[in-house]
Amino acid sequence: MLPMAPVATALVIGATGNLGHAVAMALTQHGWKVRALTRHDEPGHPAIEWIKGDAMHAGNVLQAAEGAHAIVHAANPPGYRRWRELALPMLDNALAAARQHGARLLLPGNVYNFGPDAGAVVNEISPQHPLTQKGRVRVEMEQRMADAAGAGTRCLVVRAGDFFGGSGESSWFNHLWRYKGEVPRRLHYPGDPDTGHAWAYLPDLAETMARVLDTDRQHPGRLAPFEVLHFGGHWLPRGVEMAHAVARALGHPDLPVRPFPWRVVQLGQWVVPVLREILEMRYLWDTPLRLDNARLLHLLGDEPHTPLDQAVRASLGLGDTACLTAVASGQSARAG
Repeated sequence: MLPMAPVATALVIGATGNLGHAVAMALTQHGWKVRALTRHDEPGHPAIEWIKGDAMHAGNVLQAAEGAHAIVHAANPPGYRRWRELALPMLDNALAAARQHGARLLLPGNVYNFGPDAGAVVNEISPQHPLTQKGRVRVEMEQRMADAAGAGTRCLVVRAGDFFGGSGESSWFNHLWRYKGEVPRRLHYPGDPDTGHAWAYLPDLAETMARVLDTDRQHPGRLAPFEVLHFGGHWLPRGVEMAHAVARALGHPDLPVRPFPWRVVQLGQWVVPVLREILEMRYLWDTPLRLDNARLLHLLGDEPHTPLDQAVRASLGLGDTACLTAVASGQSARAG
């Protein structure tokens, strides 16, 4: 009998967030032993080994990563605030732990790196001239990873579009369309309705990351020391089609779609600072940035892809009896 291969261990930093949790669960389903570094006392899922600690403390990260084959750095500054002050030190701590333990560091990326000059279809080496502070921090984070890879630390970035499919407050999808109670009389869309927009369904993205990490472990050398991959996800040539998909899921495909009230956000930024951060990213709704996933397809053969209407329905919570009841009551209210 051949000896059994040792179980791979992954440390997930940010496992209480939308993406971090999704990746942690995908890795457990792929047979990984998953640890999660968290500041919370009782974060939950029994399939995960929860370790109390803070990503801002290098010693906590180093200790939690002992014996790990991979580190998933899914921690982000809360509420869009203090990006440079928090994001860079947390990444440096993760890089130090990956270097010490010989782990592959995976950073979930996004399109913040790109400005309008990147072109309508962006690949892994498209020019990065971000218009925002968060974008510049993202570019610097990836550069630090590239530098670390040059010194022997294996790094991986998987970039994706706007997330949907979780319950976190940082999701544009949830801010716009995850309703509680009765069905609304109208929907809002924040961009030019005819401009394309990239979306990433979290279960598909998490499954993709788990497959990439499996490939990296099972086939050493398939990934470069510093690898960047693009997740295609759901590319909607007319961005407003996401709002129409929400209307279909709610059972009211004829719901009107109106422009998002950006004027209210502009006025509110002087009272609620986080709105200023949201305004800074507005250009992404009017700039088509389709992620070219050819490299990912070459590596994996295909990309996990849940049909849009099915993904939207799940993201709205409509598989849950309570939510279905809420929608039904909303339909009655509208009918009345």
